[in-house]
Amino acid sequence: MAIQIKRKENESASSFLYRFSKKMQQSGVLREAKKRRFKHRNINKNKRKTSALYKSQKMKEVLMAKKLGKF
Repeated sequence: MAIQIKRKENESASSFLYRFSKKMQQSGVLREAKKRRFKHRNINKNKRKTSALYKSQKMKEVLMAKKLGKF
C-alpha cells in the first residue's frame, strides 16, 4: 500500500508535512506497521486447553473462598 503525495505549488514545508501525516493516519499504514512489529507465537491447542482449565479451577476456588469469607 503505497501513498504518493506531491508537493503543491507554493506550498510550505510545514503544510505539506501536515497533509502527509494526515493521509498516513487516514490510510492506516502506521497502525498496520505497528501491529506487525512483533510476531506473536502460536500456542498449541493442548496448552490453551490446560491453561483454560487451570484458570476456571482457580476462579472456582476464589469464589468458594469468598463465600466462606476467607478472601
